[in-house]
Amino acid sequence: MLNTQSPELSQNNESSNGYSSSRVWAGEVDNPSAFPTEHADVSGLSAPKKPPRSGLTRVLLGIGELAMDQWFLIVMGVLIALASQIQVPQAHQELKQTVTNYLAVAVIFFINGCTLPTKVLVENLSRWKMHIFVQVQCYLLTSSTSYGVVSATATNHQFMDPALLVGIVIMGCLPTAIAFNTIMTNKANGNAALTVAQSTIGNILGPFVSTALIKLYTSTNVWYTDILPETSSGFGETYRYVFKQLGLSVFVPLAVGQIVVKLFPNQVRKVLLEWKMSKLGSCALLVLIWSTYDGAFASNAFAEIPSNNMVFTVFILVALFCLWITIAFAVSRVWLSREDTIAVSYLVSTKTPAMGVPLTTIMFVGLSAAEQSRTRLPMVIFQAIQIAGSSLLTIPLRKWQAQRKFEERGDGTA
Repeated sequence: MLNTQSPELSQNNESSNGYSSSRVWAGEVDNPSAFPTEHADVSGLSAPKKPPRSGLTRVLLGIGELAMDQWFLIVMGVLIALASQIQVPQAHQELKQTVTNYLAVAVIFFINGCTLPTKVLVENLSRWKMHIFVQVQCYLLTSSTSYGVVSATATNHQFMDPALLVGIVIMGCLPTAIAFNTIMTNKANGNAALTVAQSTIGNILGPFVSTALIKLYTSTNVWYTDILPETSSGFGETYRYVFKQLGLSVFVPLAVGQIVVKLFPNQVRKVLLEWKMSKLGSCALLVLIWSTYDGAFASNAFAEIPSNNMVFTVFILVALFCLWITIAFAVSRVWLSREDTIAVSYLVSTKTPAMGVPLTTIMFVGLSAAEQSRTRLPMVIFQAIQIAGSSLLTIPLRKWQAQRKFEERGDGTA
């Protein structure tokens, strides 16, 4: 499927449809064929008719195209299956987590730095109304609906594991995913510059806002919070951990990428376009996903959960994802461009488990290892749900974004 517009350069003005050289290589680098070339339609001669394909051939070609488009989702499934069978030894889990969290995220944001025009990035950082609009949904909408759903379903004390219910509440309080969102927004032809700006702001606010929300919702007098010890009052370690990771894996690689593309624009274009090295961002994200599930299986987080609890948890998390992305899409479409709407939909409906682990570890000191694993399980499961859902939605979102251009051509404005 052809991507018809550079997501990074999509702004509120939906009538902008020119193709400059910077748009081509700074935008949809995974699919340069989406842009018109000097060789396209120059002869004016009709091509010879091809013989009609059989029904089976069309079906097989359709399956092949779908598999090529959703290769990320297929590889993710293979990696999760691999992680369930073979895990990194427990003694090396912390080292593995540190290396992947820093190196893989740094690769993603270095590529973003090389592809995002500086002017567009700065413009999106200055949109203060957008900051309020996105962050209110990312924190207040998601946390309140998570708490409401858990409160409505936690009627049977004997059915659900309390640690799972606490984990769902905590998951709803987390900031948006930062690396994953940029990959998916690019695939769906959304405004990637807006995604980078808002996800970065959200993760800077995370240690403060997420901590306050978790403390608010878990301090209520409900039965499933009885397992929690007194929350720790010192969050200095959490702040140091989060801001160190943001600095080394997000800000520095992003700045280095911007500098490199200013110094060597032609070389960067060749590497990202002709050598297809932009795919490294998706590969780095797959490494992060594998690392998360490898750690979950190594800690036996799935082994001690009853099957009915697992099914119920998955059902709740799928419902929450669908609810969040539907609300975000509907309210964004009222006043935002299609590219911005795509970006906001992904920002609101996704969560990062990278912050949930240190927060729960530091806030609930004294919680047993088994209970800690179970509280983190909803975050791990939701990661797979948001990846599968977001990846599949790139297909209709790309079509929807491309319709604007055809509509403009039909009106004679393109």
